[in-house]
Amino acid sequence: MDEWFKTPLGRYLIEHEQAYFDQVVADIFGFNALQVGFAQFDLLRTSRMQMRFAAAQELPASGGAAVQLLSDPRGLPLASQSVDLLLLPHVLEFNAHPHQILREAERVLMPEGQVIISGFNPFSLWGLPRIRPRARQEYPWSGNFISLLRIKDWLALLGFEVEAGKMCCYVPPLRSAKWLRRCGFMEPAGDRWWALAGGVYFLQARKRVAGMHLIMPKWNKSIAANKALSPVPQKMIHKVNGEQ
Repeated sequence: MDEWFKTPLGRYLIEHEQAYFDQVVADIFGFNALQVGFAQFDLLRTSRMQMRFAAAQELPASGGAAVQLLSDPRGLPLASQSVDLLLLPHVLEFNAHPHQILREAERVLMPEGQVIISGFNPFSLWGLPRIRPRARQEYPWSGNFISLLRIKDWLALLGFEVEAGKMCCYVPPLRSAKWLRRCGFMEPAGDRWWALAGGVYFLQARKRVAGMHLIMPKWNKSIAANKALSPVPQKMIHKVNGEQ
């Protein structure tokens, strides 16, 4: 994976993803932010939260975000309801138990905390190479691309409410930097004409917790009317002998 991100296509992908995360996380407030995966890239660099840290299953070969936590994303060694913002960049499609990762995300997030997911869209030009068996041995087509609709269903079952989303990488997954530049016109056109065909999708969801509802008694209107307070009379001014 580290070698692939040094290719023109890998740089094209991370440039668009970094731009998205830079814009979104800057407007999310709280105390603790956690990035799980993609630890070689600091996707929380614009966050204004006091505590920002990254978790990975192994140390990245290159630099990037400092890894403070080595852990399986299916079982994070964190207290329940301790994180305000959780990033899951391309974690779900490269794990055999993506639903368990989302369950763990729900556990560690504070009520009203947010999770931001990025994933490869199987119904896009980026999903076509997976038809060839040989391509399935290469990153990123070695992953199990999960559809946007399925991710939304999983989030809904866990009590999340999707608040925002976006797609990017409408350019075909070409290896040549020259052809990537020539097809650059497809990026702005894709947002307008084929918005659901981006190679990468982003989902921003909030953890909702059912609140308490105040149950009011059914007052007897006639009793309530009898016990109602009478209005306070205004002070009257009398003239006595021509004086107030």
